[in-house]
Amino acid sequence: MLVFLRHKITFLATPKTGTTAVEMALKPRAEIVFSKNRKHITALRYANKIAPFLEDTFGVRPASVAVMREPVDQIRSWYKYRSQKRLDGTAVSTKGISFDQFAREVVADDPPQRARIGRQFNFLTDGKSRVMADHIFAYEAPENFLMFMSEHLQHPVEIPPKNVSPHVDAPLDPATLAHLREVRAADFILYDAVIQAGGHLHGSAE
Repeated sequence: MLVFLRHKITFLATPKTGTTAVEMALKPRAEIVFSKNRKHITALRYANKIAPFLEDTFGVRPASVAVMREPVDQIRSWYKYRSQKRLDGTAVSTKGISFDQFAREVVADDPPQRARIGRQFNFLTDGKSRVMADHIFAYEAPENFLMFMSEHLQHPVEIPPKNVSPHVDAPLDPATLAHLREVRAADFILYDAVIQAGGHLHGSAE
């Protein structure tokens, strides 16, 4: 999470949406940086805990900005990331299993450790119906996010890719996709809302 007090915005790091690249590019301009275990603070926690603290301490309540990725592609990114050689033999490695199996494990009642990846819906909302991030941008339409950040930071923003997952053949069976869309319907509905808003959704928390 990056806090830009002077420009009154905070970047929330939704997992597997290119956050490492954003952090590397914009960290020098941020007054406050939450990294490592504190990097992925949710929109709800930010709104309830961090934003009030910033307002009380600095007299500024920065608007929260986040990116959301197409739900299946975000899960696929986790699968690829955890297939890296450095994770071989660990409980989170996806080496040796198909993406289809991984996707079914992600939505299982008791997923194995490798498939415990959280949900974008829970990261960006109160877990029920209220969107807690003030601005959500579609990962697949980066020009909207870059334009917004450039305007608010008053400086051209470019995000060179970082921490790119290795290429892995990761097809998905139609039946598994249908199951994913059923179990994680809220994620798909929220993402569709972002797309329907032109790739930039103004959340209800703003």
